Amino acid sequence: MSATMDGRSRIALDPFYLIVDDSDWIERLVPLGVRLVQLRAKDRDARRLRAEIRRARDVCEAHACQLVINDHWRLAIEEGCDVVHLGQEDLAGADRAAICRAGLKLGLSTHDQAELATALAAEPDYVALGPIWPTILKAMNWAPQTPTKLAAWRAAIGDLPLVAIGGLTVARIGEAFANGADSAAVVTDITRNADPETRTREWIAATRRWRAGGEPEAAGADSA
Repeated sequence: MSATMDGRSRIALDPFYLIVDDSDWIERLVPLGVRLVQLRAKDRDARRLRAEIRRARDVCEAHACQLVINDHWRLAIEEGCDVVHLGQEDLAGADRAAICRAGLKLGLSTHDQAELATALAAEPDYVALGPIWPTILKAMNWAPQTPTKLAAWRAAIGDLPLVAIGGLTVARIGEAFANGADSAAVVTDITRNADPETRTREWIAATRRWRAGGEPEAAGADSA
């Protein structure tokens, strides 16, 4: 892991970034070889959230997988997690100093130039841009950003890790990486797939060339 100009170690993101909404998915898919996963748990009370984070943390520690906690930075600190991901609204209410003191790495979502400026001012460890393609995950206020926007973000942020999210599929990852993404975040292409385990293995195989410099194995066709 390389260092930043202020001496902090730079985060190294796996090219396959799985995002799921509960720890059941993590227990199910991480043992297949997932090396980077985000727990994006919504609409849970504090007790349930803490239990979800603990389960996810324990599974990830057992399988050498990097766990990212979405939004819940206080619980991430309390439960000894390593990375937290915040949206712009969550960033506005977060204690960046407390996150830094706890040693957590910080990922931030961006959708336009103003949000990118806000994110960079917070000195994140990685930046995410989306949605790159149309997504069925949730209603979005932004039109698809397109891979061309990834290239613009790449030029703007220098060597800061860049995550592409929104509408990513196995068939699209090459275009995302060619335009500057370091990691491809995926949700519905796996969680709404008829065979999530097989699809996960396809993602792991298809991203191998960006992980270790080798050639990707054959992966399945694009999905809706």
